[in-house]
Amino acid sequence: MGSLALSRAEVLDQPAPSITGEVARIAREQLAPLASGIDAGNVYPAEVLRRFGEVGAWGSHVPHEGPADLRCAIEATAAIGEVCGATAFMAWCQNTLVWYAANSTNLKLAKRFGDAFSTGRVLGGTGLSNPMKSFFGIEKLKLKGRKVEGGYVVRGALPWVSNLGPDHYFGTIFEREDDQGTAKGEPGIARGEPGTVMFLADCSDPAITLTPCKPFLAMDGTGTYGVQFRDVFVPDELILADPAGPFVKKIRAGFILLQAGMALGVIRDCITIMDEVDGSLGHINRYLPQQPVHFRDLAAELEAETMALARDPYNEEETYWRKVIALRLRAGEASVAAAHAAMLHCGARGYLKSHRAQRRLREAYFVAIVTPATKQLRKMLADS
Repeated sequence: MGSLALSRAEVLDQPAPSITGEVARIAREQLAPLASGIDAGNVYPAEVLRRFGEVGAWGSHVPHEGPADLRCAIEATAAIGEVCGATAFMAWCQNTLVWYAANSTNLKLAKRFGDAFSTGRVLGGTGLSNPMKSFFGIEKLKLKGRKVEGGYVVRGALPWVSNLGPDHYFGTIFEREDDQGTAKGEPGIARGEPGTVMFLADCSDPAITLTPCKPFLAMDGTGTYGVQFRDVFVPDELILADPAGPFVKKIRAGFILLQAGMALGVIRDCITIMDEVDGSLGHINRYLPQQPVHFRDLAAELEAETMALARDPYNEEETYWRKVIALRLRAGEASVAAAHAAMLHCGARGYLKSHRAQRRLREAYFVAIVTPATKQLRKMLADS
């Protein structure tokens, strides 16, 4: 299968509509039959994720001679999300892993993993939920690391990391148990705060334990585990950034903007659901305050704003950062509103477990609570 994957150069040469069109086709043909099983936790769609990678879904946002463009990656994720919100979330996990490796100044790491991640030969995710909350004063970092010859030794546990398996990787951050070395250049060190280091965790390491989580409301097939680090040796070859602070500031807008595809996909299918019942229920649904046309207009606004911001993910202006946060907040709230409206338009038939309207409602709530969640986004706006 690896031989079929597109190289980074081939991905960059492909026009965005070709990638998105191929992703949409695979989603309809290969992902749609699995959606219920993914939702129930019976299926983790590893082969479909790799198939998406083969047609370029995970490589379009890799920086090319400096600039990066996230538009195709977001549209591809949206195409996946129109079929399955859980897989759109896994798409975001994979895209974010690619984003980390592509932006690392560790050239050995970038060379070793760049094409493997961006073509889907190696799958994985992101363990930045706790660190992102930590950086904004919500939680303390759960991983600790100490410097040793050739790398660090890391201990601690992360409660939820997604798109994982025994041969997967994910990016996360630990807090240094000393304040020596390169971390001295990180903001906060002057105030006596410990430094942080971002690294790739190798799930095949015997000192890393993946523990299945308790059942969720939805999306149990996303390869989500609790991850225990028992004195894991992290070699220098797996360090993404030391210190982590400046690196996180560089990749944070992309981290958040890439989530927009999840929201756009869910909203689009909720509109489709409302359209599907219009023929039989339109005579009574017209009394509902929210109609498909309202969400078409809202989705168009969100998409236009997303695409404008996605052209420039390295923008360092605070006004740009606030726009990214505000967009993400609107996208989460719009997802829940659209799914709520779809349920009301379907009525009792949408209340059946076999109807995807109730799955969309559960997926939409996830868009609103995945890090950065609605409440965190509101705090970030208030603090900025």
